[in-house]
Amino acid sequence: MSHSTDPILQVQNLQVEFHTDSGVVRAVNGVSFDLYPGETLGIVGESGSGKSVTNLSLMGLIPQPPGKIAGGKVLYNGQNLLELNQRQWQQVRGKKIAMIFQDPMTALNPFLTVEEQLIEVTMLHMQLNRAQATEHAIEILRKVGIPGAEKRIRDYPHQFSGGMRQRVMIAMAISCQPDILIADEPTTALDVTIQAQILELMKSMQEEFGTAIIFITHDLGVVASICDRVMVMYAGRKVEQSTTREIFRQPRHPYTVGLLNSAPRWDQGEDDLQAIDGQPPDLLNLPLGCSFNPRCQFVQDSCLQDTPPLVALEGETPHQHACLQDITQTEEDHSS
Repeated sequence: MSHSTDPILQVQNLQVEFHTDSGVVRAVNGVSFDLYPGETLGIVGESGSGKSVTNLSLMGLIPQPPGKIAGGKVLYNGQNLLELNQRQWQQVRGKKIAMIFQDPMTALNPFLTVEEQLIEVTMLHMQLNRAQATEHAIEILRKVGIPGAEKRIRDYPHQFSGGMRQRVMIAMAISCQPDILIADEPTTALDVTIQAQILELMKSMQEEFGTAIIFITHDLGVVASICDRVMVMYAGRKVEQSTTREIFRQPRHPYTVGLLNSAPRWDQGEDDLQAIDGQPPDLLNLPLGCSFNPRCQFVQDSCLQDTPPLVALEGETPHQHACLQDITQTEEDHSS
């Protein structure tokens, strides 16, 4: 998608560390990206890639200690969120930037009804009285497809199915019409039918409110269906970013190629899937050079010494990657 407006969020050289008994873990290492109004940016990568830590940073939810924001800026409409105190965060979190968590059973309070949890947010941020907040909550529950919302609002989280609990989480996240919605693997535990309904719901909410969405996932099928652009993370770094179409059409980082080859497709059988060799690296003991080099099919001697910088490729579509090799040429050499 083209951008005729300024970014609503700018992440600049974000660095997040965790201090452990074994040493310092650099969970996010120099990550930068922009987010524009009304777009969906997908962030993909294996466990430990830094995608969830990145987004917890955007919400001011890094536990400190052991975590520490070691550097960078997170600019929301020009304001650096990393400089906010907890009281200031309360005016941003939920109202301006909201989050849908992966597991609603851990994110929802099991001892409070859905009504109590929904109206707490709206009474805080929208200056509604209790009756107004309850009416608003019922309206939002209807909007996200909860049947009999006026009765179900008095139920507890355990009385809802998995798909309905996720709808409740979405209702809580959009209740104050935030500018930015962060969705952390929101469909992982759901079957494909419910997953499709949740994705469609998120798209319709985005169209209605103009919300910008950051969608964290390891599922490239979900990326293809909902994301405008994709950022690929590995071992705490951004290794590739472009439009979804460009990433699927011409990936330029070997890790992205591996993710695409290991993702199931409708026109392939299970025998055609190619898993990425090896395991993600220990962040306390990263290899010299490129962090992906022990698993890379295109590795050369230079990859064992030099950390590849993130560079912008020439072309009409903005495309960044961090690889010392021209893998399009290398793939041709391999196939000849």
